[in-house]
Amino acid sequence: MPEGTATPISPEASWLSFNRRVLEQTCRPDFPLLERLRFLAIWASNMDEFFAARVSRLFAEGRGSPEYRAVLAEAQSQSEEASRLYREFLRSLEDLHIHVLEPSQLTRAEQQYFGAYLAEEVAPLTDLIEPGSLSDLSSQALYFASGEGPLRHLIRLPQSLPRLLPVPGREGGFVRLGALVRMRSDLFLPTSGKPPLFEFRLIRLAQLARSRADWDELPEALEARLDGQVSHLELEEDFPHPWSEALRTALGLLPEEVFRLPPPLDLSLVSTLVSQGPAGERFKPLAPKRPKGFGKDPWAYLNRRDLVLYHPFEDYGAVEEFVEAAARDPKVEALRATLYRIGENNRLAASLIQAAKAGKDVAVLLEGRARFDELANLEWSLRFSGAGVRVLPLPEKKVHAKALYVRRAGHAYAHLGTGNYNPLNGRLYTDLSLFTAHPALTADVWAFFEALEARKPPTLSVLRTASGIRELLLEGIAGEAHRKGEIILKFNHLTDPAVLQALEEALGRGARVHLIVRSTLTALWEGVDARSLVGRFLEHARIAAFKNRGKWRIWAGSADAMPRNLDRRYELFFPILNGRAKRKVLEILRAQLADDRNTYILTPGGQERRWGGKHDAQRWE
Repeated sequence: MPEGTATPISPEASWLSFNRRVLEQTCRPDFPLLERLRFLAIWASNMDEFFAARVSRLFAEGRGSPEYRAVLAEAQSQSEEASRLYREFLRSLEDLHIHVLEPSQLTRAEQQYFGAYLAEEVAPLTDLIEPGSLSDLSSQALYFASGEGPLRHLIRLPQSLPRLLPVPGREGGFVRLGALVRMRSDLFLPTSGKPPLFEFRLIRLAQLARSRADWDELPEALEARLDGQVSHLELEEDFPHPWSEALRTALGLLPEEVFRLPPPLDLSLVSTLVSQGPAGERFKPLAPKRPKGFGKDPWAYLNRRDLVLYHPFEDYGAVEEFVEAAARDPKVEALRATLYRIGENNRLAASLIQAAKAGKDVAVLLEGRARFDELANLEWSLRFSGAGVRVLPLPEKKVHAKALYVRRAGHAYAHLGTGNYNPLNGRLYTDLSLFTAHPALTADVWAFFEALEARKPPTLSVLRTASGIRELLLEGIAGEAHRKGEIILKFNHLTDPAVLQALEEALGRGARVHLIVRSTLTALWEGVDARSLVGRFLEHARIAAFKNRGKWRIWAGSADAMPRNLDRRYELFFPILNGRAKRKVLEILRAQLADDRNTYILTPGGQERRWGGKHDAQRWE
């Protein structure tokens, strides 16, 4: 293939390649056993998300095509490999005195205890469903099928109960809930005896009926979300063939959309073993650095210089403390924040409530349409409104920007980031934070919030939002489309056709192009340096760097280079203006380009793993 000619890759196939990289982390020789096991749980959750959301385009437009079948074949291959790895982990865990037992391995007293547990705690919450109601089955629930001859009964286990239960009095002993139910099927079926049970689960496409629903419409839209079409069915390997055909036909599935796998079907249950296993088999807690002089008086600090932090190596707590300081400072008059995925407990959100109760002008753009976080954000909207925080109306475009604004004694301060204002993410994701009092930047942040409140498209001078981010990327790439040009782009997803076309043209004109793309990259060329980093921390920062005749221009922000982010969302990209901060971000990028411990080199022919070297970009200092 001539250099510079693109090899197209579908988003679904590219994302599954990423999930295979996740699965391969279970084999890392430099990771503790329980951390390797954690990646099996992450892989399982990712695969559920794939069939619930990421496969939706191909399911709607290419179902049954060779491309669709190839994607499903890769998903099945990974699922079979994951099942094999699970069984290997069970053997390895025995060395840690952790045992996942079959009911037959329990003592008589233990079996009696779990019989009582099933009768008291599980059976009252379990649904018995007639086969005629197959079309109403719930997404991601665990089911059992039973019958003598024809399929007679379906049992739906409650999703509120853990799938893996500790055995009382037997340290390190666990038993699967599904295996226990199988042992005592008589507690769940109206028939006499103990007829055999066969495990299965399905996944539906999960999309809001009204993607632009505002706060007053959101509850109704959420109620309708799980009515999506079934996209995937998993059966245990011994599931009777006549029953499987009955299920497949009733659910409207193609044969290749049905996987047969050994139980357990939902491998995310291993997260229980990770959390309860010995600390010595997990990563040592990271001790993030704290920025010197910033916490004591952030206002004086920012009046002198900008501050860039690289999380989690530098403390995300600095972001929370910045808002806490603003909430209790009597000179602070107003606060604004964009909130996307903030979780159940959030110090920053609590500080905004404290500030409102103290009489400050506080408003938030709380994105009610953050996929799978809608219900949590709906709860936060009630908490904010009850405390006097104005919850801004949702614009037609989803707001994915990460911005905080503080006005204090007539001076403006801002925080701009690449990651969500979420304390868990702040410890597990690599992200950049910019704190600034630069007048042009803070004026744009204020203009952004004012436009959202007025339900108008933001007009910004320095920051870029919406399609302006694409224009920024195209301008930067075009400026480096020559033999001395150099471009470094770091994204989670790089799929925008215009950006990919510009990169191809720059590459063809001799520019050096470095791509650090965690998950989805839909074109590859001979001659491009493309890589994906997968390791202890989730790579999440979005950065664009252009050499610009030897003087680097560096931007960072919330947006991935995808049509949906640039056309259907309000994101924010911000420049790194301070020379010291620029050098820091360049050091981060160069460390990732040199990494040979967490890296996969991406080529038109596949991916090549680089492990075991001396350069670990996830130990940044």
